Amino acid sequence: MAAAEPAKRRPSADRGTAHRRPAGDSAAPSRSGGPARAIRSAVKQLGSLLGRAPESVSAIRPTDDGWEADVEVLELERVPETTSVMATYRVTLDKKGDLVAYERKRRYTRGQIDRR
Repeated sequence: MAAAEPAKRRPSADRGTAHRRPAGDSAAPSRSGGPARAIRSAVKQLGSLLGRAPESVSAIRPTDDGWEADVEVLELERVPETTSVMATYRVTLDKKGDLVAYERKRRYTRGQIDRR
C-alpha cells in the first residue's frame, strides 16, 4: 500500500496579512513592547522586591500612564499544597515598563475558590 501524499496548500492572496494593522491605526498599542513585555517586567521586578518568585499574572490592563497587573505570589508554603498562602499584588508600571508602585490586594489559600 502506497503512503498518502500530504495535502497541498492553496495559494492565498491575503496570507500573512491577517494580523497586520495599517500605519497610524488608532487600535495599535502605543506602549513599547505591549502587554507581554509589561507582564515580564512586572514579574521580574516584583519578584526582586519581595524575594519570592511570582507564580502567575491573573490580569493586565493598560492605563494612561503605562500598565497595571495583578500578580499571584506564593507567600507561605504549606503541606498539603492546597493550604499554602497566596497573595495577589497589584503592580503599576510606567510606559517604559519600570515598576512605580505595588500593593498587596488580598491573601488566600491556594485551594480557595472565589464566590461571586
